Parts: sequence; structure tokens; C-alpha cells
Amino acid sequence: MTQPTQPLPYGTPDAPRLAVRGEARLEVDPEIARITVTVSARGTDRKTALADLTRRNEHALTLIKSYGDAVEKLETGSFTLTPQLTDKGRHERIRAYHGRVTLTATLNDFTALGELTTRLADLELTRVDGPWWALRPDSPAHRAARTQAVHEAVQRAREYAEALGARLDAVLEIADVGAENTAPMPAPGMRAFAGYGGAAVQESAPALDLEPQRQTVYANVNARFTMTRPAL
Repeated sequence: MTQPTQPLPYGTPDAPRLAVRGEARLEVDPEIARITVTVSARGTDRKTALADLTRRNEHALTLIKSYGDAVEKLETGSFTLTPQLTDKGRHERIRAYHGRVTLTATLNDFTALGELTTRLADLELTRVDGPWWALRPDSPAHRAARTQAVHEAVQRAREYAEALGARLDAVLEIADVGAENTAPMPAPGMRAFAGYGGAAVQESAPALDLEPQRQTVYANVNARFTMTRPAL
């Protein structure tokens, strides 16, 4: 029984193969922004510290939720209540209790983001980190980058074929080797805000003017084609 003929890895003289790489790099505006809100409390009595932490956490949640559809997601990341022991003495004595709750909010309205960030920073013992700009996982920008990478691969292969007096004949393979957004980075000058001992909510707090950081989307493909016989 005869074995099926395997195609040659580099084609044949009558149907040479071309292997090229297509790349794309797009810069687009972000679609969402994330901030992290850390609410703290401290007291010599455990119940008092916990009550203060609960109250401040509720103030932060109520304020964030008041922005409605501008907030796409609101999550509680962690909660801690830690006793702090005295530095001296034979016996373990608790000097104070430290409590902390971390919240993460994702917003799609950057005008509301500036106002919310300022108002959160005005809350008691509240720290705000961010914003971190990003694209959604299903953003059209990812598809646009992949499409552009394929077009570049076809154009590059066509130029190689034309340089040999030939033309592209068929596509054999397109292998997606990555189409991903860069990790979101904090915008310059916008790493953190902190408010300690301020009023619970300052309605007159000025909105912070934020400039969204453009996102870079990459896509890379490997493509293989056959071309007609070169005119050498």
C-alpha cells in the first residue's frame, strides 16, 4: 500500500511557499477606568474601630453607587481588622485596632470619574489610587488590530512574490500569535489621593480634570502562502 505523499515544507519549484509575519500597533482611547478606594479606621476599642470602619465603608459605597450607570462594576476586595500590640511589657496588651476595607470601582464616564475621585478623597481616612485606564476584553480595537495584521501579512507576501515576477496563488495558513492590549498603567501624576480627617462628603469639592491615557493594542500573525512559478 502506497503512503500518501507529504507536501514539501518549502513547496515546489512550480508552487513555492512564502512565510511572512504581519504586525499591527494601534493607539486608541480607553473605554474604562478603574480606581481603588481604601477606607481605614483606628481605635483603642475593637467595637468602636469596627463601627467607624463600617460607617465609612457605607459612606464610600453610597457615594460610588450614586453615580448610577457611570459605574460599571463595584467590588469589595478585602477586609481586615488587626490588633496592634504594645511595644514593651511582658504581657501581650492591645494598644489599638486597625481596620481597612478595599473597594474597586470601574467607570465608563470619565467626567464623572474626575468628580467622584475628588469626593472620595474628601471622605474620612480614605485613600484613592488610580485611575488605571483600559479597554474592555471585547473591544472592537482588538479586532481592528488583528485585521490590520492580516492585511499587512498579505501585502508583504504579495510584494515578495512580485519581486520574483510571480503572484500569490493561495493561502495555506494564518497563525494568530497574539493580539492583546498592553497592561494598563497609571496616568502620570495620578497615582494616589488621600483624605484624612476631612468632612464625610464635600458636595462643593471641585472635579479633578483627568486626561485619559491612550491604549496601545498589538496584533501579530504568521502567514503562509503559495505563489506562481517565479520568472527568474
